[in-house]
Formats: sequence, C-alpha cells, structure tokens
Amino acid sequence: MKRMEKRKTVNRMGLAAALMVVCSWIGVPGPVPFTLQSFGVFVTAGLLGGTKGLVSVLVYILLGIAGLPVFAGARGGLSVLLGETGGYIIGFLPMVFFCGKLCERKQSIPRMYIAMTVGLLLCYATGILWNVIVFFGADYWNGVSTVVISQIIPCVVPDIIKMTLAVFTVKKLKEYGI
Repeated sequence: MKRMEKRKTVNRMGLAAALMVVCSWIGVPGPVPFTLQSFGVFVTAGLLGGTKGLVSVLVYILLGIAGLPVFAGARGGLSVLLGETGGYIIGFLPMVFFCGKLCERKQSIPRMYIAMTVGLLLCYATGILWNVIVFFGADYWNGVSTVVISQIIPCVVPDIIKMTLAVFTVKKLKEYGI
C-alpha cells in the first residue's frame, strides 16, 4: 500500500508540472502579456502542499532550462530565465513553497486566499528584485518604480482572477479526492 501511495504522489507531481506547461502556453496578449502559469502554480500548491509542489515547480523550471518549450510563448532555454520574466519564474519556487505550506493545513477558502496572496507577493518580490538587479543596477529606486508600474500593476487584476479560479478549482478537486 505504501508503494502505491508513493507512485500516486510522483504521478501527481508530474501532472502538476505538466499543468504548469500547458498553463504557460495559454496566454492573453497585451502590453504586458499574461499567461495562466501562476494559476498552475496556485493549483499545484493547493493540491500538493509546499515540499511536493516545490519539486514539481523545480521540475518545470529544469525542463525549461534544458531547452524544452515549457515557458510562456512556448519558449525554453536559460536565456528565458536571464530575461525580464526570469525573476518571476524563479519566484514560483518561494511562491509554491510558502503557499503550499499554508495550504497544507485547513483548506478553507479564506485561508487559501491568504496563502495564495502571500505566495503571489513573494513571486512579485522575486521578479522585482531580479529585474532591478539585472536591468537597473545602481539605479535601484528608479528600477523598482519602473518595474512595479510596468510589470506588476497591469498583472494584479488578472492574478486575482487566476487566484480565485485556483481556490475554487482546488476546493472542487479536493472534494473529488484528488
């Protein structure tokens, strides 16, 4: 029985990585294009918890580094991580871990919203820090305001929508025993 549980867990982790790949391919074009990647990370955190979710996101990132087209726009390779979105992709790691850890306990709707908000803020912080260090260097404060205005503010409403969809998706999947 224990061996079967381990197999189920590994399968779920692989499916979560696959979900993130598919979600990264579903995008809405615009001045700041956005995808459903964060939705995939939210669902992964809610279903798998912190540690298993972290492994799934790490697998997803490693597949991308290896050159497979798993990132937004069906892109892959280390160059994607070294670009503007790299910090947010790396930010999925603390996002899934802390969100997942908070979701491992009681999974009420308000608790999941709080957990996902904390995770999203960690992802934003990582992305901002990455962009400021890589692209702005010594012009730190100007870099922070530029990144927040150009990359974060346009994504807040879509991210809240994705978070809401993820909360109810996780709740429904948990009802079905997934």
